[in-house]
Amino acid sequence: MGLSVATGLKSLFILLGCLMTATLIYTIIADGLPFRKELLTPWMAATLVDFYINVLVIGAWVIYKESNWFSAVLWIVLLVCLGSITTCAYIVLEFFKLSPQESSQDPIYYVLLRHKKNEGSDKKGIFSVVTARIVFGALGCLMLGTLTYTIATYGSPFRKDVLTPWLSATLVDFYINVVALSVWVAYKESSWIGASFWIILLICFGSISTCAYIVLQLFQLSSQDPVYFILFNSSNRTGKSYKGAL
Repeated sequence: MGLSVATGLKSLFILLGCLMTATLIYTIIADGLPFRKELLTPWMAATLVDFYINVLVIGAWVIYKESNWFSAVLWIVLLVCLGSITTCAYIVLEFFKLSPQESSQDPIYYVLLRHKKNEGSDKKGIFSVVTARIVFGALGCLMLGTLTYTIATYGSPFRKDVLTPWLSATLVDFYINVVALSVWVAYKESSWIGASFWIILLICFGSISTCAYIVLQLFQLSSQDPVYFILFNSSNRTGKSYKGAL
């Protein structure tokens, strides 16, 4: 079953990466480059805040995964510039790095985990669990405030004039990252009801739900635990060795 999961997820993220690449090329051809002041409408600005909070979450995992700061910074720059194209490329590459045994046993766990080759390069974690709770709680509040202000000032986003070509492309970019986060949530949750509930919230409320989920998961850790424990479900945290982890 593990091998089919690995194959299925590789295929999914290859397809999603190609979809976003095609969307980006089409939008540039049809509507020009995005670096124009008139494109930064209030709802585009709010969507970008939402988008980059999720990028920050994925970027934190990338920093944990990478063995040196040069490669970590390179991937973060690519995430900021190319969004979900980079997310998909990074995830697919990590799946291809798995050994046949890892792919057949628990591929999502091994993709999330730092690779064993990094075992000798133990970087000290930047954030404690308590600090991470504060940071992601603040980011969730930032997005909630941004959403509330934009609705109060500029009305509902469900209007035809709001959906410009570049906003549409940004939404595709945003929701491909949501797919990646949803895979993680499905892996974390012990039941399909819990997973479905959180995935629906991710779809509807974006990074507000991402931050809420992360904060709730952090409260399930003790203040002495390393922050990277949040990546894994409870059975992996208690039932497997963390060789190669931070």
